Amino acid sequence: MGWLKDWRRRRILARHSIHEQLWRRARRHLPFLHGLSDDEARRLKELAVVFLAEKQFTPVQGVRLSEDDRVEIALQACLPVLELGLDCYHGWVGIVVHPSDFRVRRTEADDSGVVHEWDDELAGESWPGGPVVLSWEALDDSGSVAGGGANVVIHEFAHKLDMMDGEADGVPPLPSRAARERWVAVFAAEYARFCAELEAGAQTFLDPYAAENEGEFFAVASEAFFESPNTLKRGFPRLYELFSSFYRQDPAKRLAD
Repeated sequence: MGWLKDWRRRRILARHSIHEQLWRRARRHLPFLHGLSDDEARRLKELAVVFLAEKQFTPVQGVRLSEDDRVEIALQACLPVLELGLDCYHGWVGIVVHPSDFRVRRTEADDSGVVHEWDDELAGESWPGGPVVLSWEALDDSGSVAGGGANVVIHEFAHKLDMMDGEADGVPPLPSRAARERWVAVFAAEYARFCAELEAGAQTFLDPYAAENEGEFFAVASEAFFESPNTLKRGFPRLYELFSSFYRQDPAKRLAD
């Protein structure tokens, strides 16, 4: 039924667009959108229009999403799939927006079988086949990765890409066994180096939360890849090369430091 989906998307694009004023405001608020070619900008806006039509936003606890909020979330969600396609986000529709960071109850059994429970305070979360949950307050951090901030939208949608073939383990779907083996080897080495440097007290431009596990390292590094690509390229050149091959983009070429 791919023809029906394509027809629906063409119909959406024939009827809707992102107005120029919205695009200009988004570019001011999201400086990492600078440097896109005219063709890239056109395709990104088209992806965002279809994304807005196919996904369902659910503000909770009194959140009121403006048109700018919705467009900026869509543009950031679509940037990682600019060359991969929107079908990477198939199988789920919900985007839940909380007013601020929210708590999630965690349960985990240790090696001895003892069950531990605790509350995590999060700015975002995503589940395989489930919704993406975002903090409205955290959306203002978009564009601040270079200054120690975070991009919760790119972070959570990187998790969605990582989870296309299962759990968020830092290994997204790759085109061949050889590509997967190379990814695992390089990614594991870069992750181990990052954790060792962090343990030794070295300063890092990546959020220390990236050391939590391989999945978080992938998501945090993806934030840097799109927002501060030249910094990532200098600090982790092999990782940058992996990401450039996977995302099929080279943001370092379009963004100056």
